[in-house]
Parts: sequence; C-alpha cells; structure tokens
Amino acid sequence: MKTNAQKEMDNLIENLDTVPTLLIHACCAPCSSYVIEYLSNYFHINILYYNPNITNPEEYNYRLSEEERLINEMPVKYPVKLIKGEYNPDCYLDAVKGLESEPEGGKRCLKCFELRLREAAKKCREIGADYFLTTLTISPLKNAENINEIGEKIASEYGVKYLPSDFKKKNGYKRSIELSREYDLYRQNYCGCVFSRK
Repeated sequence: MKTNAQKEMDNLIENLDTVPTLLIHACCAPCSSYVIEYLSNYFHINILYYNPNITNPEEYNYRLSEEERLINEMPVKYPVKLIKGEYNPDCYLDAVKGLESEPEGGKRCLKCFELRLREAAKKCREIGADYFLTTLTISPLKNAENINEIGEKIASEYGVKYLPSDFKKKNGYKRSIELSREYDLYRQNYCGCVFSRK
C-alpha cells in the first residue's frame, strides 16, 4: 500500500517533545535549501555531503562549496553542521557496473540511491543521530517511494531510524527554486554522473 511520507513526517514533527538530531544526506545546495529551511525548526541537523556519483572533481567541489556557503548564510533556528563525505567516484562506478546503459531513473539510479543512503545510515549510527533522510525526494525526476523503500531497508540493516519524506509536497520543489534565486545558488542541469551528463 502506498504511504504518504509527508503525512508521516508531519505526524512525527507534531509529536516531538525534544529537539532530535537528524542526519540529512544532501545531493546539492538547491535541493537541500528547502529541506534545511523546513526541518531546522525542529531538529539539530548534520548535513552529509556524500556524492561519489559526481564523476567530475571540479563539479563535485563546486557543488560542495555551494552547500557549505548555503549552510553558512541561511538563518536557522537550530544549528546545522556540514559533514564532508569521502570523494571516491570509483566506488560509484563499481556499484553501477553492468548498468551503464540503463535509462535515467532505472536500476542504475536505484543502485546510486542505495550507495548514498547506506553511507548516510553508517554516519547516522556513527554520530548517534536519532534519524536520517535524504534530500533526493525533492526532485520531480525522482520517485520518492523508491527512495523511501531503500532508506527503510538500509535503516533496519544498520539499526537506525529512517525518516520517510517527499519534499515535493507542500510546494517544496517550488520553494527550493525560490531559495536558489535568493542565495544565487548554482543549479546544475544533471545529477552528476557521467551517464546523466550524456
């Protein structure tokens, strides 16, 4: 049965009696802008920038610097910290071996989501965060249900809590575009991998 991830998140937030710690896997500054604006009112946030799928080092570093700049400039109720993940595009290329000719949004992308969410779950456990999630569900080109299924599965493997999301709801994507303009953020036109660039 299809679940309403946004409703699940709203219910959790409404019932909070403390300020939990949340680890957010961030793919880029534009996607994390709305997520930070929204969730920093309820959580202490650690942003994990881990994206080995970005196979061009200049592109990777530019997106990382934009993420860092956004975190430093954006006013938040509770502090937001940046965790820089290891940059190793070879681990991404190994993970998607044999799926190079898959269409965008297919099995290759699911492997990529799994790779990044697995790192987020590990980091969540390592720092003792109460929950983890990803900004990937804000993209209109990505299936939030698939991403949340992968997140839930990995969370149970690592003994941590995954917070399902669909940041497209409540005009999240639209707001991310407004915030990107406000902060003059670099908005890339591809996910970052060599295959999507083609």
